Amino acid sequence: MADKIHAFTPVFIKLLKGPIEYLEKSTWEKLVQYRAELTGFLQQLGLTLVLDEQDGYAYIKHSITEEDTTGVSWAQRRSLTYDESVMLVLLRDMMAEFEVGEATHRELIKKRREIKEYAELFFKENASRVKMLKDIDRLIDRAEENGFLERSENHDVADEQKFRIKKIIKARVDSEILEDFKQQLTAHAAKRIQHG
Repeated sequence: MADKIHAFTPVFIKLLKGPIEYLEKSTWEKLVQYRAELTGFLQQLGLTLVLDEQDGYAYIKHSITEEDTTGVSWAQRRSLTYDESVMLVLLRDMMAEFEVGEATHRELIKKRREIKEYAELFFKENASRVKMLKDIDRLIDRAEENGFLERSENHDVADEQKFRIKKIIKARVDSEILEDFKQQLTAHAAKRIQHG
């Protein structure tokens, strides 16, 4: 029967909405089980399945080139501001440090306060520190809205709120981007010291 619904359809619909992680156990198992069929199906739509089993995330991306405007845009695209990009790189840097260290857990959990303290080193002091911290708070919220952070255990005190830094961030910020950015920051910091 040609009109039979594919077994992977629920997984496909979830992928259209955004990345899937191994923590979504039943969806993840179906995704791994139907990987070949899903890959073939997505290729017909001009999409590619990116599946990282080691880090436990998957998402779809366009296999057609950017110039090819005839393709239908399926996957959600979010453009980030410069500051939002900086925040992502900082979160990615925290993850890199976590993975190099003696990680006893698979997931990286940080309090809002810890993320702010880390970010504060990289964001230029504004006229007021209060404003800068508010800006960093806003960037943390944006990273959560964009699916790179996930709240774990709600906390009454905002700064004590814990977030899981999602491994999908590695797909957005690879190690090459991370290195380039860190070199730029080092050069920028050196200039500030010279002029300071």
